[in-house]
Amino acid sequence: MKQEAPRALFSFSVEETEDPYLKLWPHRFDYISAEHTEPNEKPSWQTESRHPLSDRLILQGGCLYGVRFSATTKYILLDIDRGSRYHPASDPLALRRIQDALEPLGLPSCITITSSYSGGLHLYFPFEEAQKSWEIALCVTTVLQNAGMKCSPGQLEVFPNPRAYVPLENNSEMPLYSAHRLPLQEAGSYILKNGDLEPIYSSRERFAEMWHQASSHNAIDAVLLKQTLKKARRREYRVTTKAQKFINDLNAEIEPGWTGPGMTNRILGKITMRSYIFGHVLYAPTPLEGDALVEDIIKIARELPEFHKWSNHVHELTEKATAWARAIEQSHYYHYGVGKARMAAANDEDTPSHNETKAQEARERIRLAIAALLNEGQLPITVRERFNVLTTRFSVGGPTLYKNKDLWHPEHIHDKVPVEIPPDPPGIKESPSGPERFRAHEPESRPNLLEEKECNNLSNKALSPLNQGQTHSSVCNSTHAAQLSLFQIASDQEERRKRLAEEQSNRQKAKQKKARQAVIERMKGYLASGDPVFMSEALNWLRIYPEYEDQVLLRGGG
Repeated sequence: MKQEAPRALFSFSVEETEDPYLKLWPHRFDYISAEHTEPNEKPSWQTESRHPLSDRLILQGGCLYGVRFSATTKYILLDIDRGSRYHPASDPLALRRIQDALEPLGLPSCITITSSYSGGLHLYFPFEEAQKSWEIALCVTTVLQNAGMKCSPGQLEVFPNPRAYVPLENNSEMPLYSAHRLPLQEAGSYILKNGDLEPIYSSRERFAEMWHQASSHNAIDAVLLKQTLKKARRREYRVTTKAQKFINDLNAEIEPGWTGPGMTNRILGKITMRSYIFGHVLYAPTPLEGDALVEDIIKIARELPEFHKWSNHVHELTEKATAWARAIEQSHYYHYGVGKARMAAANDEDTPSHNETKAQEARERIRLAIAALLNEGQLPITVRERFNVLTTRFSVGGPTLYKNKDLWHPEHIHDKVPVEIPPDPPGIKESPSGPERFRAHEPESRPNLLEEKECNNLSNKALSPLNQGQTHSSVCNSTHAAQLSLFQIASDQEERRKRLAEEQSNRQKAKQKKARQAVIERMKGYLASGDPVFMSEALNWLRIYPEYEDQVLLRGGG
C-alpha cells in the first residue's frame, strides 16, 4: 500500500527576496534589448512588445535591456552624449548649470553615471511622489530651455520625453515614451562622484541606496510645476490614423538599420522623410529645415545598426544627406501640422498676389466710374443714390464699395477731388478755393459740362456783341478744356490698367516657366535617386505630362 505523503510537503512555497534595484523599474512593457557590444560600438536596440521584461532576464544579463515609462513616473533621466556641448569635456560647468536650473523645481539631488564606454552621462533625478509623466517631462524640458539649454537627442535628452502630439481619433493609442537603457549592466557604466566625477564602486545595491538618498531630498514643487506648465507654450499636434501609420511605416524601415550592402540611398531617403515631415512632431522643437535637417539626417544614420559595416558612403554621408534634404524641401512634402511648404516665399516680393491685383482693379473701376459721373454731371449727392448707381450701372459689388469708401462716399470726398486729377493745363482758370467744378456735395457742383447754357453763367449786365462773343468763347473753352481733361484722365487710367495687367501677365508667365523648370529638375533628381518612392512619383508625373519626357530623361537616371 502506497503511503500518503505528508500534506506539509505540498504546502511550502519559495519566497524570492525583493531586489531593491529591480523595484526601481516597475514599468516593463515594450522594453528594448540588444546584444552586448564591443567598447565604443553602439548597440542594435530592438523593441519587444510580446511580453514584459522579467527580473530573471535582467539578472541573467544575457543582453542589454532598457525600459520605458508608464502614465506616471518617480524619476527623471537626463542623457548627455560624449560629443554634447553640455558634456564636461566641452563645458566643465554645464552639469552645475543643469542642476541649478532644476533645483527650484525641487530636484537638487541626482545620481550621475557613465552610460557605457562611449563616455556619455546619465543623470537620474528620483523623487518619492509619483508625477504624471507628460507633465514632469514638459516641465523639466521647459525649465532647461528657459535656462538657455537646448533639449534634443545627442545634446541634452529628457526621459520621459515630452510628447508633442496626440492621436486625432479617441480610440487611437498614445505613442510610446522613449526607452532608456538600465544602468550598470556592463563594464563602462559606473557611478560618478558628485563634484570631481571620479568613478566609484558601482554595484546595483549601492545604486539603489543612492537612489533612495536622493529621492528623500527631492520633492517636486507642485505650485511651480503648474505655473511652468501654464506658461509653457505647448502645442499638441493632432495626428490622424493615416499619419500615425506613416510614422510607423517609416520607423519600420529605418530602425533595423543596414542589413546588407546597397541600402544607403533608400534608408537615407526614409530618414529624410521622417525628419522633414515629422521631426518637430516626434522630438525637434521646431520643423527641421536647411542645415538642421542635414545634421539630423547624419546623426540618425550614424546611430543606426551596421551603418559603418555595410554603408559604402561613410566618407560622403554629408554630401548625400545635403542632397536628400534639398530634394525633399523642393518636393510636395511639407511639415506635418504646419501646412504646405511656403511657396509664396519663393516669389518675388514686388510681385502682387492675385488678391492684390483684383483689389487694384476694383479700385480702378470705382475711380473711372466717379470720373464718368462727374463728367456727365450725374454724381448723386446721397450715399444711397451713389451706392445704387455704382452697383447697377457700373456693376461694382456692394462689399467692394464699402472696402473702398474713400473713393466714392460723401464723407470721404467731401470738399476734395474724388479722383486723382493732375494739375490743369495752362489756360484753365480755377476759383480761389480750387477747382469748384468737382465739388460734388453742392447742387451747383453738378453741371452738365456739355451744355452751352452753363457757359453764360455771368451777370445780367448788357454786353456788346463783341464782348459777349469773347466772354462766351472764353467760358466755353474753359468748360471744354475741363471735359477734355477728364477724358484724358480716364484714358490715362485705362492705359495704366492695361499696362499693369500686361506686366502682371508677363510676371505670371515667367514665374510659371521657372516653376515648371524646377519641377523638371526635381523629377530628374527623383529618377536618379534610386529610391522606389521618388522614382515612382517621377514616373507618375511623366504619365500625366508626357510632353516633358525628353527634358526629364535627358540627364535623368531612367
